[in-house]
Amino acid sequence: MKLAPSIQSFVLHFGEMGSRWGINRTVGQIYALLFLSKDPLNADQITETLEVSRSNVSMGLKELQSWRLVRLQHLPNDRREYFSTPEDIIEIALTLVEERRKRELDPTLTLLRQTLMDPPIDSAEEHAHDRMQQMCTLMEQVSKWSHDLQKLTPKEVDRLLMLGSAVPNLLKMKDKLSMVTGSKKEKQE
Repeated sequence: MKLAPSIQSFVLHFGEMGSRWGINRTVGQIYALLFLSKDPLNADQITETLEVSRSNVSMGLKELQSWRLVRLQHLPNDRREYFSTPEDIIEIALTLVEERRKRELDPTLTLLRQTLMDPPIDSAEEHAHDRMQQMCTLMEQVSKWSHDLQKLTPKEVDRLLMLGSAVPNLLKMKDKLSMVTGSKKEKQE
């Protein structure tokens, strides 16, 4: 398959970005190719298009499957396996958030919780425990937020994202409302 220049540019860029995200360059390129492809692709098509080894493609597809970012499917009268990505970009983002939480956040939280169970033995360790507790609290909040995010529909996530820069304004309004209702309570007492 010959790629259009815009598609080739995106695929190459995604490969480079993949290495910054902690995945192999080829895995990033495979994902970008599948993401942009109108039809599902098999491993031979991916190998030919990206001009990489078949073994790299097979390993990359297995990694993407373990992240639940590609879907395996079979086409009628064809024994080969074909791969595609979910159509809904929000579904893809939610999957990434969940997988990163499971792979990065959860193990760190487990370690922090276990470490904080032992009492500190001196002031240096007490300081370290205080810092780890701060990190644990923040990571627990992020983990809870991630769990809550998974419960939203893609449409709800889209609406949440559209709030964007309005969120600080909403928080300010909430603070002002709290101040007003707090003042009223004080006057009533």
